[in-house]
Amino acid sequence: MANYIEENERIKHDYATYLRHAKGQDEKSIDKVMAAIRQFEDSTKTKAFKKFHRQQAADFKAYLARQKNAKTGKPLAFSTVDATLRLVKGFFHWLVSRPGFKRVLTYPDVEYFNNTLKAGRVAHTQREIPYPSMQQAAHAFQAMPFETEFDKRDKALFAFFMLTGARDGAVASLKLKHVNVDLGHVFQDAREVNTKGAKTIMCQFFPVDPVYRACFTEWVRFLRDDKLFGPDDALFPKAKTGYVPGQGLCNLGLAREGYANASPLNAIIRGAFANVQLPQFTPHAFRKTLTKYGDEISKTMEQRKAWSMNLGHESLAVTVNSYLPVV
Repeated sequence: MANYIEENERIKHDYATYLRHAKGQDEKSIDKVMAAIRQFEDSTKTKAFKKFHRQQAADFKAYLARQKNAKTGKPLAFSTVDATLRLVKGFFHWLVSRPGFKRVLTYPDVEYFNNTLKAGRVAHTQREIPYPSMQQAAHAFQAMPFETEFDKRDKALFAFFMLTGARDGAVASLKLKHVNVDLGHVFQDAREVNTKGAKTIMCQFFPVDPVYRACFTEWVRFLRDDKLFGPDDALFPKAKTGYVPGQGLCNLGLAREGYANASPLNAIIRGAFANVQLPQFTPHAFRKTLTKYGDEISKTMEQRKAWSMNLGHESLAVTVNSYLPVV
């Protein structure tokens, strides 16, 4: 059969428009929905949605159970399968009320996309995420070189994560103007910074070892005074590349633009830990490190609440439930 059916494509386009304008979803979320629906179509060998039968929903579960993760080669995670089923179920729930579907699709039919109770429980089980202790973080940080401009950037990046616990996606999009090193203040402006849920966050540097602040302050001074960076230049710029005769494509120093996503930042932090034979912790793990440290040094509930707000959480319960490890 054809890989695409024109009528299906029109329906998916209408659903994407509905998600965008009626539900306010962003393009990244809509892309995930479209990918899940496309998986369903693959499982049916691209049959028309108007030929839906509840058995297709059951077959789709079996199809997902046979799929492998493209990177690891292992079966799809329970959480991935559960999320895919929910996205496709939402699409068919929307289809029920559309003209031409009332005779072939009912709400009870849509329920066939439900995951099994057991698999659903496994998918939503919280897993312990490894995190570095303050001592491990300090050990990895101290071992990082601070010679070349790329060394300076990488070490300052590590220091910044320890000072703020900011999410890597936001850090990748920060500019110099968003940071005041004198006041120890960071303004994660959602109009320009890729924050979670487009939430504007104002935070102060956490009271961690002063070496982190000293390193980051030196980095900002280097960018402004030595590299002549301005307010709209990236706080953690990517490398500028160009062709050099006889050498090929080479790094030509720091660009003024930041990275398009957080993957390179993750690689830098993981590499810093790997270089001292520690587990390759990610930047996000620092949020648990800082939450644990804050719980240890806070004396009052007010201080714990302030610590939580500095991480960008509106509720202390979110910080405790998601980031405070129980040891």
